[in-house]
Amino acid sequence: MSGHHHGHDCNHDHGHDHGHSHGGHAGHSHGPATYDRAFAIGIALNLGFVIVEALAGIFSHSLSLLADAGHNFSDVFSLVLAWGAIWLTRRRPSKNRTYGMGRSSILASLTNAVVLLIAIVMIAGSALGRLMHPQEVETGTMIWVALIGIAINAGTAVMFMRGGKDDINIRGAYLHMAADALISAGVVAAGVTMSVTQWMWIDPVSSLVICAVIAAGTWGLLRDSTDLAMDAVPRNIDRQAVENYLSGLPGVSAVHDLHIWPLSTTSIALTAHLVKADAIVDDEWLFGVIGELKTRFKIGHATLQLENGRGSHECKLASEEVI
Repeated sequence: MSGHHHGHDCNHDHGHDHGHSHGGHAGHSHGPATYDRAFAIGIALNLGFVIVEALAGIFSHSLSLLADAGHNFSDVFSLVLAWGAIWLTRRRPSKNRTYGMGRSSILASLTNAVVLLIAIVMIAGSALGRLMHPQEVETGTMIWVALIGIAINAGTAVMFMRGGKDDINIRGAYLHMAADALISAGVVAAGVTMSVTQWMWIDPVSSLVICAVIAAGTWGLLRDSTDLAMDAVPRNIDRQAVENYLSGLPGVSAVHDLHIWPLSTTSIALTAHLVKADAIVDDEWLFGVIGELKTRFKIGHATLQLENGRGSHECKLASEEVI
């Protein structure tokens, strides 16, 4: 029991440091202001563009522009949500929220995926209605506004590109912006084609293509966010490799009750029971194991319980069927 208590104390501090540094790395790789600035610029530009695009869509009777404006507005909402989650993740743990508020970043990425899917259904419904009853579209306005959209969305996407590899919350923001740049390019292509051919059905068809593109990009985000929300082992962690490392430690004869789960979109926790015949309180040994879990697997909040595996008191959690 004392081995467990010490392991927890030692690595609670260690894990807290890691959560802070790793979150710092993924959330803002060159100091705290980097992504704050990206979010502020992205939200301001996109909000201004939504207003211009909506007015242009009404004026030009372009469903593609109105659909894109609606989707861009959902992106402003998603950027605000992602930024808010990063702010909450930085807050220190409290007596009630002992892990802090890092999980808000998982909820933000999950909400963003759901909002995108709702937007897709609404756009597709309008497009199908317009397909039955095509309307005249002012293609010149449609093309110029969409060109502005490409510049704004591509520029915002580039600001989030680096962090998307480490943080699913930042990846959500990046995917929104990258999809928007593609969509705007599709609107330009539809506008040019319509101005040449006068085929007005191209407008709603391009809206449906836009829906398909967004759906393809959103599905992975929804799946990964749901996995994180359900405490699944994060995708960048090889559970078997972690188990092999722990069971291969000198003196360890068995590993059971191994759990690996996300505390936030950038911080990972682990608990495990190690059966070690000479299980004694050994600071140096624990510190080495926990440090290795951090450097090799990026698991920054590990708690290890040591057991002798002798006598009549067998661990109740030794069976794989027991949670």
